[in-house]
Amino acid sequence: MQALIHHLLANPMSGPDIEVRSFQIIDEETPDRCGFAKDQWEVVRRMIHTTGDISLAEHIRFSPDAIESGTAALAQGAPIYSDSNMIRSGLSQARLRQVNPGYKPDRITCHVADADVASEALDKGLPRSLYAIRKAKPWLDGAIVVFGNAPVALLELNRMIVEDGIRPALVIGMPVGFVHVVESKDELASLGVPFIAIDGRRGGSTLAVATVHALCTLATQRCEQKKGGDIY
Repeated sequence: MQALIHHLLANPMSGPDIEVRSFQIIDEETPDRCGFAKDQWEVVRRMIHTTGDISLAEHIRFSPDAIESGTAALAQGAPIYSDSNMIRSGLSQARLRQVNPGYKPDRITCHVADADVASEALDKGLPRSLYAIRKAKPWLDGAIVVFGNAPVALLELNRMIVEDGIRPALVIGMPVGFVHVVESKDELASLGVPFIAIDGRRGGSTLAVATVHALCTLATQRCEQKKGGDIY
């Protein structure tokens, strides 16, 4: 028996080659783009690539203005709030700076590990994510707010939208789990703010990061198209 790695060694494919072939396979297996518009499909296929699960497409929802609002916010260098440091670490500074050179690490905020947040959560017996997003409140108007973990934080953002008039440029609503998860996403979808979400219990940091990266690709393409149009 010959180890399978020898096939790769005899037929070399680089990392980028493998990614390109992966997207080709996704497109071949979904010739109708699962009914999504072209720009939406850019996001969906990136999420499928992240999970290896084409059935995920059945559960992804976009508000009608999600792509336009999200790409415009990235082009303007809008602040990004994430519900976990895993997301904050996973977001590519290089991709963000391709869209807007002003993106630096301090434009991506996560307060969940801050000492004052941890202390208040311990004192009140509530999740740190609740106090973390409250601390971020001054920066949420016009921001991209990214959830891959904390449904309680999404519920609190929903309250801020309803009661405090906060208007994020885009909410990526992908907390994962079994408690408060489904209702937090359903409430988000009813509020009239731009959103991209995954129905049900699915979600996670990797999907949230993949969504932002796909939006970076779209925003970069749009910037390049505008520049090309200015020539003529």
